[in-house]
Amino acid sequence: MADYDVVIIGGGPGGYNAAIRAGQLGLKAACVESRATLGGTCLNVGCIPSKALLHASEMFEVAKTDFAGLGIDATVQLNLPNMMGQKAQSVDALTKGIAFLFRKNKVDWIKGWGRLVGPGQVEVTGPDGATALSAKAVVIATGSEPSPLTGVEVDQKRIVDSTGALDLPEVPKHLVVIGAGVIGLELGSVWRRLGAQVTVVEYLDRITPTLDAETARTFQRALTKQGMVFELGAKVTGAKAKKTGVTVTFEPVAGGETRALEADYVLLAIGRRPVTEGLGLEAVGVKTDARGFIETDRFATSAPGVYAIGDVTHGPMLAHKAEDEAVACIESLAGHAGHVNYSVIPNVIYTFPEVATVGATEEELKAANIAYKVGKFPFTANSRAKVNHEAEGFVKVLADAASDRILGVHMIGPSVSEMIGEYCVAMEFGGASEDVARTCHPHPTRSEALRQAAMGVEGWTMQA
Repeated sequence: MADYDVVIIGGGPGGYNAAIRAGQLGLKAACVESRATLGGTCLNVGCIPSKALLHASEMFEVAKTDFAGLGIDATVQLNLPNMMGQKAQSVDALTKGIAFLFRKNKVDWIKGWGRLVGPGQVEVTGPDGATALSAKAVVIATGSEPSPLTGVEVDQKRIVDSTGALDLPEVPKHLVVIGAGVIGLELGSVWRRLGAQVTVVEYLDRITPTLDAETARTFQRALTKQGMVFELGAKVTGAKAKKTGVTVTFEPVAGGETRALEADYVLLAIGRRPVTEGLGLEAVGVKTDARGFIETDRFATSAPGVYAIGDVTHGPMLAHKAEDEAVACIESLAGHAGHVNYSVIPNVIYTFPEVATVGATEEELKAANIAYKVGKFPFTANSRAKVNHEAEGFVKVLADAASDRILGVHMIGPSVSEMIGEYCVAMEFGGASEDVARTCHPHPTRSEALRQAAMGVEGWTMQA
């Protein structure tokens, strides 16, 4: 029996950040993780490897399509094994980095699958048998997994989920993506850039349904112009894998004839669900809702001494949300004032153009009867974006009509993932659009679009 101040079940962004913060605050901490490496889905088969392929495939496409326009003559050839190799090297280095931080902060990594067997009691089933742990507090951070779809059986050969899509052995001639959310569009973008024809089949009548509607429309136009084909308002009824391909059948949601698509591979990406089965939640009385999400109140579950963070709880399934919750939860356990501002959690889609948002959409403000003003600035008028041949998209700022406080920001364009943080800081401090509008930004940079959009709230944009 090992005694700890806190045992964290799960070694993803929520779990490893919780463990490291616990160690930093002097708590005796253990993290239970069944993978061979730390980092969870995000680092091993999610956020990080997908960004490695998004970056590499974008460089490949730029070299193919835009070098000539910049006055560079080059012959470009894809080396898929090497591209996959550099992805794996990056992941390996980062997982080792987390293991180093565990050692530095005196966190014990208990390898295996953890489950609650009683109050403050965790049993770990690992390669060396069962280990019993006791703790004053247990934090569940087991993350999420791809959601299944009836009639579409993932075999990770011809029909893949997000994990399989990161390791296809060849560039598909035709890839069908089921689901027009973030994961499907990002991974679909990777393979389209590398030469695949990509068809996206989506049940709803629009892509990325949680996005600001104007941003989503602009986003779909950009992807369509790049060659993606969208079948919206379409219900997939089945996918049958064969030796050399897959037949996907779908029908209009509104009613109509069934259609079929022939593809080399199919990517199922209709969302994710929490991983809560097999954790022994019922043994201690942890309540979940009908979809398996753990009910929490400031991270505390219905069971004394048991807490939950990240994708197993309600809210956006984002690594940085889990990280914020991890720090706040552990700081609260250590007697500090842990806090997460859920209204200032950014969301990014790492396609090209990128999409980055934070705060309320126009649709949400209208539904809440909140009067607001809009400032908007296109990248076509931004000098740096123009000379870089990256002038697609815009920045849109929504500010309270009475107080000028920033309520939401929606960007589509080059490097917006790196720029949304400026507005997160402004909103965290209760900033007004005028605060950004009157802050000097360097010229020429794409960040000037942030200022110009803020200036537009009061109608004094200064660049054509």
